[in-house]
Amino acid sequence: MNTSIKNLFTVAALSSLFAGVLLTLFQQFQVVPAIVEAETYEVTGSGLAADHAMVEHGEADHHEIDSHATDSGHLHDETAWAPEDGLQRHLFTAAANVVIALGFALLMGAAAAMGGIKINWRTGLLWGLAGYVIFFVAPSLGLHPELPGTEAADLQLRQYWWLATIACTAAGLALLVFNSRSALKVAGVLFIIAPHVIGAPQPDVHNALAPAELIQTFIIATVISNAVFWLALGGLYGFFNQKLAQQ
Repeated sequence: MNTSIKNLFTVAALSSLFAGVLLTLFQQFQVVPAIVEAETYEVTGSGLAADHAMVEHGEADHHEIDSHATDSGHLHDETAWAPEDGLQRHLFTAAANVVIALGFALLMGAAAAMGGIKINWRTGLLWGLAGYVIFFVAPSLGLHPELPGTEAADLQLRQYWWLATIACTAAGLALLVFNSRSALKVAGVLFIIAPHVIGAPQPDVHNALAPAELIQTFIIATVISNAVFWLALGGLYGFFNQKLAQQ
């Protein structure tokens, strides 16, 4: 492994470790409480749905009720493994956030290296802001962060639109920032707005079990936590990159 690649991995690992832990802390105090509260509405809603099915179809057998609710997708497989609440869940969440942050940091470093751009903590904040816009803001304009118990469109269609939006936004920003030709800048704007003109896939009926106030709180918390994460990741990447270059 040559020095430049080694430095890229070192800087990415350090910045992703701190940014991932910071994101986890914000999630535990801002995002997770809203999700936990929404899950109580989801459980209550699934119970009411099962009771309604029993009355409507005249099914008094407990097994039939459980089967109907499971087929409806409201009940979870109790045999499936999941981390236990408490320390284990916090550690798994932190590990997942660090791994995700590492992937984004490597992507940022590779893009900067390909463009011959040196990143310090100031320019790193701008790169972090760009990542925030590309990976969170742009997709969220069509697919809002959703709590458990919210009706959503087909998962595969949402994934296709999410990936297309990220690719178009990244390409559009690159044309706007790293290009001086007016025609290509116009093309960059068109790339950015194209996914939103097409529109994100939406469910036939948008229904949420959680109250509107909780949904709004969750969206605000998600917006803030992602902003903190991306700015921290970009700034930390630039900081460690600059420190390593001075050695």
